[in-house]
Amino acid sequence: MKKFFIGLAARLFPHYFIEKAYHFLTVPTQHRMRPHESLVLDNAQKSTFRYQNKEIVLYRWGNGRSKVLMVHGWEGHAGNFADIVESLMAKGEDYTLWAFDGPSHGASEKGPTSSFAFIGLVEQLVEKLSPDHLISHSFGSVATLLALGKNPKMKIERYIGITVPNTFRERLEDIAQMLGLPALIVTGLVRKIETLQNIKVDDIAVAKAAPKTGIQKALLLHDKNDRVLPASKTKTVAKNWPVATYKEVTKTGHYKILRSPKVLEIIRQFLDESSKKEST
Repeated sequence: MKKFFIGLAARLFPHYFIEKAYHFLTVPTQHRMRPHESLVLDNAQKSTFRYQNKEIVLYRWGNGRSKVLMVHGWEGHAGNFADIVESLMAKGEDYTLWAFDGPSHGASEKGPTSSFAFIGLVEQLVEKLSPDHLISHSFGSVATLLALGKNPKMKIERYIGITVPNTFRERLEDIAQMLGLPALIVTGLVRKIETLQNIKVDDIAVAKAAPKTGIQKALLLHDKNDRVLPASKTKTVAKNWPVATYKEVTKTGHYKILRSPKVLEIIRQFLDESSKKEST
């Protein structure tokens, strides 16, 4: 019933709802951090740098040979990878791990931002840190694969995408459906984004970008009953990407997948496999 009235109001006042939807895309909501996430971040080496007039917080754990950069999703933060950090750090001196809080996310400086600023930041960090491997979650997977698709000379040995959206238009449609907004709001929102960002929304497709990347081997993970992002999105990317393997899990959901013991083991094995090849 609530969505019905929202849809009716959106048809009567489309400009207002287009502006609200655009605000949703440019001003991320801050979510409370779990105590365990805070503890893991407190144990990291922290540094800051400027990106598009915002201070970005970068976290580092370990000083091992294999370098891994982790990219959180929209409205996420570096602490989302706390369990993955602990799992890989238990390997001793094998890994150097990095994570960051995106623009207006986590402990980084707040203010209006955009999905495109996030993509540019990932591109800059990959160039700066030269990681061997990448791990990303949700929209972080979009940012990572679009950034690398534009820069195929950036070589990555192993990539783990934990839930991977496909097209940007699908993201807009999913947001509209979640809020109960009609198709005319999506049309207006697309027009606004294309005008302000000077891009074509329908050109933004992860399934097209992923095969252009310099990633040598990829593992894409998704819970078959994910209620936030359907597993079909990740499957589509995997089907169009020859170096990718799709693996489905259950009983984790969109967020708990990042701390599921079985997923942590899958991640360890996939990265350890690369480390063993290097040492032989």
